[in-house]
Amino acid sequence: MGRATGDSPWSNEYDPPLEDGTVPTPKLRKLEITANEAFDTYREMYYEGGVSSVFLWDLEDGGFAGVVLLKKSLNAGSLTEPSGSWDSIHVFEAAERGRQAHYKLTSTIMLSMVHRGAKVPKDEKEKEKIEATRDGDTEQDHPLQEQTSHITNIGRMIEDMEIKMRNLLQEVYFGKTRDVVFDLRSLDDLEKARRQRELQRELVGFMKR
Repeated sequence: MGRATGDSPWSNEYDPPLEDGTVPTPKLRKLEITANEAFDTYREMYYEGGVSSVFLWDLEDGGFAGVVLLKKSLNAGSLTEPSGSWDSIHVFEAAERGRQAHYKLTSTIMLSMVHRGAKVPKDEKEKEKIEATRDGDTEQDHPLQEQTSHITNIGRMIEDMEIKMRNLLQEVYFGKTRDVVFDLRSLDDLEKARRQRELQRELVGFMKR
């Protein structure tokens, strides 16, 4: 059970209601709202659709943890077109150490695709179904100039992890899944630099606010 997946994390409420449910402190709640705004921009730039959610919670040792959820589905327009979904789950911990912060990130990406033959009706068994999961872990230290620096630092780590894991998926299933993977999460070399610059400008804007 957790806070609502519909309105939340904007509502900061549980669905169904839970009177003694844990919610972030006001300071962390403010960071959670800003993180959702930032990763909504990240989602639109890299996924061009889909949904995203960020949830944060306090840790007993004074740090905090969180999860960034990203999902994109691709629906087939005809019987012969493939369909699929991309789910990213990024769980992290952050511990402040003066002007630095130490981060632990555990990521899981689940990719599911269905290929149908030209004469296979939708209500019959799929011609071919591919499911793949990739897991990754990393620990890094980053400068911490202010509280919102956490968003920039975590965002950079997640971006690097997704690029790495996406490339691994592409290598393993290159022949059959390349087109669907590109539709689910685009990563053109020329577009990457432009989107990174735009993302940085958006994050700077959020931090200034």
